[in-house]
Order: sequence, then C-alpha cells, then structure tokens
Amino acid sequence: MTKYINQGSNDTRSGFGDGLTELGRTRPEVVALCADLIGSLKMQTFIDENPERFFQVGIAEANMMGIAAGLTIGGKIPFTGTFANFSTGRVYDQIRQSIAYSGKNVKICASHAGVTLGEDGATHQILEDIGLMKMLPGMTVINPCDYNQTKAATIAIADHEGPVYLRFGRPKVANFTTSALGFEIGKGILLQAGTDVTLVATGHLVWEALEAAKVLATEGISAEVINIHTIKPLDDEIILNSVNKTGCIVTAEEHNYLGGMGESIAGMLSRKNPTPLEFVATQDSFGESGTPAQLMEKYGLDKNAIVSKAKKVIQRK
Repeated sequence: MTKYINQGSNDTRSGFGDGLTELGRTRPEVVALCADLIGSLKMQTFIDENPERFFQVGIAEANMMGIAAGLTIGGKIPFTGTFANFSTGRVYDQIRQSIAYSGKNVKICASHAGVTLGEDGATHQILEDIGLMKMLPGMTVINPCDYNQTKAATIAIADHEGPVYLRFGRPKVANFTTSALGFEIGKGILLQAGTDVTLVATGHLVWEALEAAKVLATEGISAEVINIHTIKPLDDEIILNSVNKTGCIVTAEEHNYLGGMGESIAGMLSRKNPTPLEFVATQDSFGESGTPAQLMEKYGLDKNAIVSKAKKVIQRK
C-alpha cells in the first residue's frame, strides 16, 4: 500500500500563484487579470515579472470576465483571479453569456472556496460554485487537493482549449502529492487500493479521506481512496472499477451535497451501476464564521465524518 506523507502544510492558492509564475516564464500568451485581490491570489511574482501582461480590474468582477473573454479573441490565454464567491455567483451571467456560450478560452481561477475561508463567514464561503459551473455546457471544473496538485493543475489548464473553472482554497493544508502521480485533466488518481469501501474525495477532503482510511484499517476495514481532481468531465471508469470491487462508496467534498461532485457520481452510478452511496458534504446550508478546523468539524467535513459514513454505507451492501 502506498504511503502518502504530509511534506509540510501549504495553501493551495500558493500553488496557483507559483503555477501562474511558471506559465509567465514559459507561455507568452498567458495573461492575468485580478479584481483587487493580488495578495490573496498570490499573483505578485507574475506581475513583477510580466507587468505588461497583467490587468488590475478593481472591484468589478463582471467587467473582468468580459475583458477576459475579449482577450481570447486576440489569442491570449487569460487567467482571472478573485474569491470563488465573486468568480461565480457574482458574475454568473457574464460567464454564461460571454465565456461559456461561445466557448472562450478563459481560465476562471477561484480562491477562498468553501467553509475553510473561515472567519470571513457565510457571505464569502460559497458552497454552490461547483454546481453552478458544472452545469454550464463546455465548462471544465477542477478542484485540486494540495499545493503540488494545484500548481500542476494551473499549468495543465493552459494547454486545455476551452473555458475552465479552477477552484482552490485559503488555509494551509497537508501537501502530500508528488510529481510522480502526474496530472491529467479528466483522469482521477487511485491513491490507495482497498476491498471493502470506496472513498472518493476532492479538494481539501482528499487528505481527510486518506486519514479516514488509516482509521478504518485499524478496525479491519479496507478502504480504496480515489482523488477526483476533475469533477467535469468525470472519470467514470476509475469509479466504476472501484465500486465493482467494493460494492459501496462514500463521496467527500467541501461543497453542498446538492450540485457537487457526489451528486455527479450518484447520477453516473444510477445510470451505469447502482451502488449504495453516502455523502460527506454540507447539508443544504450556508456556512458561518469560525476557524477552518472548527467549521470542518461542525459541518461534518473531516476524517471522522468519512469514517462514520463508510461504516454506514458498508451496512447497506
């Protein structure tokens, strides 16, 4: 069994910033736009090295999306940067009409997603963004799990033709993936083989799933752990192969269970291989102010919640 070790905590938004910096050095067609949150999005190094390829739009997110769409016409690859709430809910009309409808090659890069935004509270902690974006025709939706994977994803989406929603977070979390895992859009990653239950996680919940698998192992339960970094297009094959072995599945995400990754997986399984499934996700609620750790525990988004749901779904086989 492969052992994944925390190489030291880091925030996924820094993975985005460092990936963007690397693109700035290797891809002259990449440009960046920001809605007055340069520090929060870790974009300063890109700006310092490429001042003529950066556009500070200010607190005008809808305008930023329109400008980004226009830049693609001249062959640029624009990366927009602001909080996930402002990257989706505030500008949904502009994304739908100016980017998705015409298939513009815009990379919508969204930080501070989910309850781990923490003390800023419910108004900023969007838990609906994956649902909003995955429903747009032609939109690719990516939610990496740690610093290394976020950096790899940022670089990878520059090669993808078409609109992309890249979601990442604010807090420092376990950094445990390596370059050996690779990053391919639309392809999940089997992190750990198992026979009794499938744990499919995305974003910050991937590390929690690995930790949950350790707990389950002490109780004689063998858990298979899959990292689904690309929610759309979904890797049906890796999930189907797993549930064919285990016979049950738990999905884990820092998002509302309505409209999230789990709902996509449930729909796919209902069509191709009906399987007992339990969700680890927020239960149709807004967030609140608190530390990331407090909120992950309160809203049932930690390893303990995954362990509990795994035991429950095993009983349903």
